[in-house]
Amino acid sequence: MKYKDTWDLETIFPGGTASKHLQAKLKDIKKDIDTYENLIQTWDNSQKLFKEILKQQEKIGKGLGQSRTFVQMSHDAYTKDEHASVVMGQVMDLYSDVQKLSTVFTKKLVAFSDQDWLELLQDEELQAVSFALNEIRDQGKRLLSEEEERIITELNKDGLSAWSNLYDTIVSTMTIPFTDSEGKTTELSIGQAMNRMYADPDKEVRSQLFENWEAAWTKYAPIFADTLNHLDGYRITLQKLHDRDHFLEDPLEYNRMSKETLDAMWGAVSSNKKPFIDFLNKKAKLLGMEKLGWQDVDAPLAVGSEKPKEFTYDEACDFVIENFASFGPKLAGFAKHALENRWVEAEDRPNKRPGGYCTGLPEFGESRIFMTFTGSNSDTSTLAHELGHAFHSHVMKDLPTLNRRYAMNVAETASTFAETIINNATVANAKSKEEKISLLNAKLENATAMFMNIHARFLFETAFYEERTKGIVSEQRLNELMVNAQKEAYGDSLSSYHPHFWCSKLHFFIDSVPFYNFPYTFGYLFSLGIYAEYLKNPAGFEEKYIALLQDTGSMRVEDLAKKHLGVDLTKQDFWAAGIELMAKDVKEFISLV
Repeated sequence: MKYKDTWDLETIFPGGTASKHLQAKLKDIKKDIDTYENLIQTWDNSQKLFKEILKQQEKIGKGLGQSRTFVQMSHDAYTKDEHASVVMGQVMDLYSDVQKLSTVFTKKLVAFSDQDWLELLQDEELQAVSFALNEIRDQGKRLLSEEEERIITELNKDGLSAWSNLYDTIVSTMTIPFTDSEGKTTELSIGQAMNRMYADPDKEVRSQLFENWEAAWTKYAPIFADTLNHLDGYRITLQKLHDRDHFLEDPLEYNRMSKETLDAMWGAVSSNKKPFIDFLNKKAKLLGMEKLGWQDVDAPLAVGSEKPKEFTYDEACDFVIENFASFGPKLAGFAKHALENRWVEAEDRPNKRPGGYCTGLPEFGESRIFMTFTGSNSDTSTLAHELGHAFHSHVMKDLPTLNRRYAMNVAETASTFAETIINNATVANAKSKEEKISLLNAKLENATAMFMNIHARFLFETAFYEERTKGIVSEQRLNELMVNAQKEAYGDSLSSYHPHFWCSKLHFFIDSVPFYNFPYTFGYLFSLGIYAEYLKNPAGFEEKYIALLQDTGSMRVEDLAKKHLGVDLTKQDFWAAGIELMAKDVKEFISLV
């Protein structure tokens, strides 16, 4: 079947970021915010008015979410759209207004006595969202005065958010030169260069691109060093003002998990890396190298006459749908609907931002996916990954809005589960030993990313925060911290490292969530645990899986795992068992080689 590989933005707001419809929507939201303010001011602690306030919150949240997503989509797909930043400023001003009012509302919740609070929640409708409401009230106990929180919210627009937006603006202007075998030089966008640098089968191409890549980030590194220092310095100041004793408290609370669970996960990863170091060493030999360079870790692997498998976009879409169907009809049907209705922006062209993501259009109850599809097996996995995110949101769309707010770590569970289905299908369907080796390589690249690349990010970020609490960290020191983290995470198994990875990885510059990276590894290993349960009893498992996903917005992860899997996440055993599943793939890979 033929699938369009670009978004249909006109169905959201006709006319792009200059849309009159979008401006009308923003005016309506401003009126809704005025109504919201009036409701809060007149609230007499009655259940009826309380529920009206929550409904108004939901209406505003959907409207702002729809508008912000549209503007972000427009900019990311067409980075030359200068008007996008102007409209995003309007949207963020409205978010700021809502945040200030929500602070007032939360302070009123905190003022309730425990007994009065329990009586308020006796209503059946409120009982259904009591987990979220209790969470909001508990977090609200850390808030400063209403006036102080209002000032912080105002400053965030030109502080935390501004530094993050500056990073996006600079990256959108960057290009990476590439000279082909005929001597023709082309300027590639960051997204194009990154995809080719990691996925091109020619090691000389990868080497040239990596050299130019590192040079480009080195050129801009002084700006990015300032940006990172001030972004996280601002965040550390906020954490102290809200009585945080440690910089990990915010991300752990956001991900609804304990420090014991995080330590157990990384402890299991650190203790079980040898098979994956063996994999990297074996891959280096197959590529004719003593050791892999940073840019070679994810290189496609062709054995003998076997060439790396490539897909057209249409083939990738059909492949994903077909193999999702082997798991369950609801997942496959959803993916088919999303792809046929142009929910995915995948075209390989200049002037797109790098990376991939899934985002929501809350007023439509739909998701949209951003990526750049170049035909590699990795891109097909990325497509499955992002569709997994979208399916997670889809199965929760009929739940109360407050129960749909799941954290990033469990969000990554659905996406990596979808990836696992596709990766296992490709290996199982291999037509030769050579093809199976190539596909196992692709599958194990994901494991090394989770156990090594992301571990390096966590180690770097931890070291950086520890030093940033004492003062500004120089560009040179940032490079040193990054290389040290990469060497520890990869067991010193590479011939070269990426000193400026701290500025080329946009996750470090996202303003919404500190320590954005460890949830990926959590989701990956958690999804392996779910997949292991599926293999034990596949019949009817899709419904059990959906039930687990539907609970992700209303439970802590330890309770979620206990209820649906019967496991204790604070023990290394659970995490080590997931790692062992991938270690078996390493053994098969080495055996086949």
